[in-house]
Amino acid sequence: MSDTSQELPLVKALNAGLRKALGDDPKVLLMGEDIGPLGGVFRVTEGLQADFGQNRVFDTPLAESGIVGTAIGLAMRGYRPVCEIQFDGFIFPAFDQITTQLAKMTSRHEGKVSMPVVIRVPYGGHIGAVEHHQESPEAYFAHTPGLRLVSPSTPNDAYWMIQEAIASNDPVMFFEPKSRYWHKGPVEFSASASPLHSSRVVRNGTEVTLVGHGAMVNVLMQAAELAAGEGTSVEVIDLRSLSPIDYGPILASVHKTGRLVVASEAPGFVSVSSEIAATVTEKAFYSLEAPVLRVTAFDTPFPPAKLETPYLPDADRVLEAVDRALAY
Repeated sequence: MSDTSQELPLVKALNAGLRKALGDDPKVLLMGEDIGPLGGVFRVTEGLQADFGQNRVFDTPLAESGIVGTAIGLAMRGYRPVCEIQFDGFIFPAFDQITTQLAKMTSRHEGKVSMPVVIRVPYGGHIGAVEHHQESPEAYFAHTPGLRLVSPSTPNDAYWMIQEAIASNDPVMFFEPKSRYWHKGPVEFSASASPLHSSRVVRNGTEVTLVGHGAMVNVLMQAAELAAGEGTSVEVIDLRSLSPIDYGPILASVHKTGRLVVASEAPGFVSVSSEIAATVTEKAFYSLEAPVLRVTAFDTPFPPAKLETPYLPDADRVLEAVDRALAY
């Protein structure tokens, strides 16, 4: 690797991005349960309190509603707080603060009050955790006007997107695919990633378009490689942003391939996948050679760890949808 790039796991890329944001702006604060000396359950904030002090990186009580409520007050006083929700399933005690206060504050004040709050949410399955530790709650927040939602799938995106989220004057829900925390990839420190709210083609193809976000992007890449071995050319798009969604690359791809499969770890009913399927059907109807298909988790609560493998979409389930799309 060059002097301007480094091979890092996603967790270390996030740490580097947070470190850069803390160094660039004294108004940036990190807050959450056990994020100080411990560095967080996943060690995303490891070493940051030692370097920036307890007034910039601090532990909070076990009270998610209090964490977000305090962040709202700090934002009103000109700070840029970054909250860590320890696990995805723990975000619901803060749901009221996020959806009825944080999301609405700027609109309520006719734009005179900014809410530069980032809420980091480790989410998704594939880690064999217990109940409330493997959820995909992004649709609840994507449905809420006033919130922005993003999810990186690579270390490079993690490094740049966390900084862009912190720089935003709107509240950003930053969903981190915890199953990808320790997967390595190149981080380019001298050139930024794509704009925060943009989707991106990560594999070119001509016959079927696959769309996903977070950890699902890796599954789609596996499926695309297997499809190529069977003579099928598949294009893969990383959403990166769930609200707003950048439909430009998606629609351009569908106009080319005529077929779309949307995949997600979240249940499919009333989901981000549903929204993409509906919007593409509206805007690219005459380009579609087959119905838009969705590959999602089942519409049941997340099961015990021993059952997570059949519950979560894998490359085989994606390939089955690709075959169905091609059969029309």
